[in-house]
Amino acid sequence: MNITRENIDALNAVVTVNIEKDDYNDKVNKILTDYRKTANIPGFRKGRVPMGLVKKQYGKAVLVDEVNKLLQENLNKYLVEEKLDILGNPLPRMQEEFNWDAETFSFEFELGLAPEFSVDLKGKAITHYDIVADDKMIDGQIENIRKQYGKLISQDEVTEESEVTGVFTSEEREIENNATFGLDKMKGKRNLNKFVGAKVGDTITLKTKGLFNDDHDLMNFLKVSHDEVHDLDIEVNFKINEANKRELAELNQELFDKLFGEGNVTSVEEVKQKIKEDAERQFAQQSDQRLLNDVTEELIENTKFDLPADFLKKWIQSAGEQELTPEQAEEEYTKSEKGLRYQLIQDKLVRENEVKVEFEDLKSFAKEMIRAQMAQFGQLNPSDEELDNIAARILSNQDEVRRLTDQLLSQKLLELFKEKANLKKKEVTYENFVKEVYGDS
Repeated sequence: MNITRENIDALNAVVTVNIEKDDYNDKVNKILTDYRKTANIPGFRKGRVPMGLVKKQYGKAVLVDEVNKLLQENLNKYLVEEKLDILGNPLPRMQEEFNWDAETFSFEFELGLAPEFSVDLKGKAITHYDIVADDKMIDGQIENIRKQYGKLISQDEVTEESEVTGVFTSEEREIENNATFGLDKMKGKRNLNKFVGAKVGDTITLKTKGLFNDDHDLMNFLKVSHDEVHDLDIEVNFKINEANKRELAELNQELFDKLFGEGNVTSVEEVKQKIKEDAERQFAQQSDQRLLNDVTEELIENTKFDLPADFLKKWIQSAGEQELTPEQAEEEYTKSEKGLRYQLIQDKLVRENEVKVEFEDLKSFAKEMIRAQMAQFGQLNPSDEELDNIAARILSNQDEVRRLTDQLLSQKLLELFKEKANLKKKEVTYENFVKEVYGDS
């Protein structure tokens, strides 16, 4: 057997595999001999069938099967030994006149080669947000807690402090949705004045444009899509079914114990500190995710290299269960190109910086996730044995192993970016973080 490679260019190559009779003949003859011993052919006793008849009946199928096994085994071995970094899988070149009656066979495969490139983590400076919980946010959280644990007092007539429950309807848009909201969510005096003084059972006609301070409230209350809510300008009716005034809970030890456990917090200042710590812990996760996204985008945008695009489109065309048209393959390639580029960049970063996901790392990561999930349901002190047993069950599932490995790898890359990327720290409140990062979306 002889395998040769012709490099077409830096990204494309053709591998030719030549298989001689000596490569397959002994194996084919052995299989046919075994067939002869067990073949049941009318007119012949078992084990007495002439070899010529066995070859005529089974020879071609056995030959094809054995040649294909040799082909795949030795092609894969060649790719490993030559350390070829290929994209997709080798694509067989179609041959117009292939003769299985010959004694020697030649097969050609197209290869798409991974590009050579370098990754620069010291390029454009990326903002790493330090999100702080300011007094305004903390005071707002305390008010929300007092509302949540407070009492609802039923009203016959709506006041500015009321929380109303009712039904939004619109025949034009086929809207009929229940909603509960405080009048402090309403935008402008015009809409507020329509509610104040109204009685339970009254129906109010409202314009959707500028109805609430936040258009996302309107989206939720009317059950319309994000795309259409910003420009929605129709009339809706709201029938008031309930009006309630919420009496705020007292900031006392009874409330502190409900929130944080008996005796753990004893003053308003300690409550504020707890809220600040919890909020900033969550903010840190959001900041890290944003950093990961921003560095990823920057690397994709500024790490320049070519791909064997024509090869990849041909491979995509034939790789699935059903063959795609050239147009469909082009569309799939366009959708997947960005992801492929980042995968190549990530693989290079992992190799060059020796980023590894060991089993013990994965086990510890799984246990921490389990611990956090159990804490959400009030199980604050699970034993190591309990965590080990649950982690073992999870890690016996290959899909879960892949999912957790991807998450842990992202975490390790985030640590790498924090250490080596060109970052600029920026302290912001959560409100300003949302405005700066997400705008009005």
